[in-house]
Amino acid sequence: MLEIKVNDTISLKQLQPEHAPMVFGQIHTSRKTLRRFLPWVDYNTHEEHSYRFIQLMQRKADDQEAIAFGMWENKTLCGVLDLHNWDHQLQKAEIGYWIGEEYQGKGIVSASCRALITFAFKNLRLNKIEIRFILQNERSAMIPIKLGFTKEGTLRHSAKLHGQYVDTVVMGMLKADWKY
Repeated sequence: MLEIKVNDTISLKQLQPEHAPMVFGQIHTSRKTLRRFLPWVDYNTHEEHSYRFIQLMQRKADDQEAIAFGMWENKTLCGVLDLHNWDHQLQKAEIGYWIGEEYQGKGIVSASCRALITFAFKNLRLNKIEIRFILQNERSAMIPIKLGFTKEGTLRHSAKLHGQYVDTVVMGMLKADWKY
């Protein structure tokens, strides 16, 4: 299991099947908040769904296509951060994240993203990382802005949220521009 130390109280641990109850618990207690911008929340209604997600991400990690981490603060799982759409030829990937409602606004996601980005550039030899979010998700937008990402564009009607087409913003960071 891969683990990345973020700071004295936060760490990223690669998700394991035994984490499924905790992942589901955070989704369930924060369902109303998370579903505003994450359509998959409506389909994660049982612990088994979180378990299957973790299994899928483990297979993708074995194939070097993606990797999912639990964000842990003081030994409590508070959210999930992943690296996905890993393109080895272009040496780029995307970061996705969500955090439980009671942990929002504490800087956990920003600090965790910073650690994962540094790891990806140094250890995985990526050249570019993208973060995509739904245009209306202002809180999610603050993460790449705070980290110094560049807005690369808005993809019109590139996602569907609760039956409605929505625009997605793409922000990117190049290895050459990253401040370690």
